[in-house]
Amino acid sequence: MNIIRKIYDWMGKKVHSKYANLWLATLFFIEAIFFIPVDPLLILFCVENSKKSLKYAAIATLSSVAGGVFAYGIGKLMWDTIGINLVKWIISESVFNAAILKYKLYQNWAVLIAGFTPLPYKAVTLSAGFCGLSLLPFIFYSIISRGARFFLVAGSIRIWGPQIKIFIDRYFNQLVILFTIILIASVWLLK
Repeated sequence: MNIIRKIYDWMGKKVHSKYANLWLATLFFIEAIFFIPVDPLLILFCVENSKKSLKYAAIATLSSVAGGVFAYGIGKLMWDTIGINLVKWIISESVFNAAILKYKLYQNWAVLIAGFTPLPYKAVTLSAGFCGLSLLPFIFYSIISRGARFFLVAGSIRIWGPQIKIFIDRYFNQLVILFTIILIASVWLLK
């Protein structure tokens, strides 16, 4: 837990640097492509500077959705090069086509749920491009779900900031364990 605490403290210093917004934007952009747990980062930024909480939520939302669009493009490009071969290797083409129909039918719900819950957002971003889902609804529902999630966190911290900072400092190890359990459970649910 000591190393995680050191990383937490190191990132806490980044909040006060002149590049704080760039740090936040870059990590949230990357999170939509590769799995990086960024919620603790948003919490940290908001706790360290609660007056800018809503600004941080806006940066997180826009960067995450931009990263999602980038991942969508990666998924779309991968389909032509390795996608169809991967599908044929894992499942039959008819099963895959049936899954695509379901996914297209429930695309908006999939984006809303994955964008708001602890499920990795990248699972939806890459697969949306891979499956050739409509881009504009993907962007629209990503903005809604990511924005709701990040503004809920930021708004809560803006209201109860000092108490949350004391709580995090007091129960840091337990919160890391809880977050790890949620993370593992989310990944497990995807399998």
